[in-house]
Amino acid sequence: MIRLAVLALLAATIGGCGLTETVGSAAIEANAKAQEIKQGKATEARAQSELDAAMRAADAQRQAGEAASQ
Repeated sequence: MIRLAVLALLAATIGGCGLTETVGSAAIEANAKAQEIKQGKATEARAQSELDAAMRAADAQRQAGEAASQ
């Protein structure tokens, strides 16, 4: 009877380790994806800022050209 209990406890422990490893691996992957998303949003914001600056520069150049032609 004790042997059966020890065997059941050992099987549960080994099975639990695999589950813990799987859950831990999934958590690491989720964290990595979250970081990728965060970096992607930062890149998008930086690109949008650069586009806005380029449009402002183009508008200023256009206005300067119009003023010079008058």
